[in-house]
Amino acid sequence: MQRYNAPFEIHVHGQAALRVDVKLADVEEALKPLWRYAGARSLAEGAKSSFDDEPGIQFLHQEHLLQICWTVNGDDDFRQILDEVCMSLNELSSAGSTLEISFNDLNFDPEDEDPEQDPRDDFFVLFIGPNPSAIMQAERDLLIQDVTLMMERHFNANELSGVVSEIDKLYKKRFNALVHSLDIGKPPRGANSGSSRSTGRKPRRLH
Repeated sequence: MQRYNAPFEIHVHGQAALRVDVKLADVEEALKPLWRYAGARSLAEGAKSSFDDEPGIQFLHQEHLLQICWTVNGDDDFRQILDEVCMSLNELSSAGSTLEISFNDLNFDPEDEDPEQDPRDDFFVLFIGPNPSAIMQAERDLLIQDVTLMMERHFNANELSGVVSEIDKLYKKRFNALVHSLDIGKPPRGANSGSSRSTGRKPRRLH
């Protein structure tokens, strides 16, 4: 379905490692919010990007990979389907990975607009994975990639081991805190242990 008055050109980009038992039907169901948003009746129909030079949505069965380089015109309501997509992909994934989402403001014209008005472009990264540990690993890897790329303008790569070590310490601290929060509601170990009162807290949803 062509959205002629759509204010944004939305691009989804990323690669996800999937479990070996995942089938095309599983991927089609997980990505249903995406292809239905494009007005398609199936993944095969909706996998094509708005741009012919982009591969769109591809399920590489032999490699157990989902590759997305897909553009659709839309509005801010596209953000509402991303949580559902990520949660569904969490169930299919075998490792942590990232999805890059960009919103390009189609209504902004630097020649016509007020020079003080900025375009409503937006860019953010979503993380998916089979468990919080895998998602944190993907977050850590992306952060190290960004930090080292920036710092390599001024330092040699072999000089940055201390920076990587400090980042690892931060993520280890965060992971330990998450594990602790998950253990709060569990009964203590031991046959003679008394009952444990759950705090009612839920682990932070990571995606």
